[in-house]
Amino acid sequence: MEPLALNPRQTALISIDLQHSNVGRQLAPHAAADVVQRSKRIADALRAAGGTVVWVRVDVTALLSLPADASISRPPGSPVPPPEFSQLVPELQVQDGDVLITKRQWGAFYGTDLDQQLRRRGIKTLVMSGIATNFGVDSTARAAFDRGYELVFVEDAMSSLAAELHHFANKELFPRMGRVRSTDALVAAIGSR
Repeated sequence: MEPLALNPRQTALISIDLQHSNVGRQLAPHAAADVVQRSKRIADALRAAGGTVVWVRVDVTALLSLPADASISRPPGSPVPPPEFSQLVPELQVQDGDVLITKRQWGAFYGTDLDQQLRRRGIKTLVMSGIATNFGVDSTARAAFDRGYELVFVEDAMSSLAAELHHFANKELFPRMGRVRSTDALVAAIGSR
């Protein structure tokens, strides 16, 4: 595997949906607590090197009210999720200089100012983490690829509802759009600059 070279000042962590509604779920192959811890580790390293940290959260109520497949939409008459479902977990220790994006779809680019926030900061490389690998991370990565960003997928800083979905994305899809690396390899690359 080729060494990972990146310019931290032109790099942003895009961490998807590390909020109460997702972190409370049973995930595979990586536990939610591990994904949160690794994403925070990446964020801390990138901030220290002059990079950008973007925390994306989904407005769960808006997403569940979409007229879509019943498997993701809220059945009529069911309770509205509590507001804290859409809040980022406190373990991330979001900092004042971090960018916060609220989305209402699976992808973080549609209907948000994410692209504008990144371009204003001169960002060229996006480091992807979060929950779920094959929903929010994948959808956001595809839109980023279409916009010409370089992508690094941190395999052990994302997870899904089933291990096979996570593995398929990391072995078959993500290598076609960018590079797949571990948290350790990414943090080492950030620290080497």
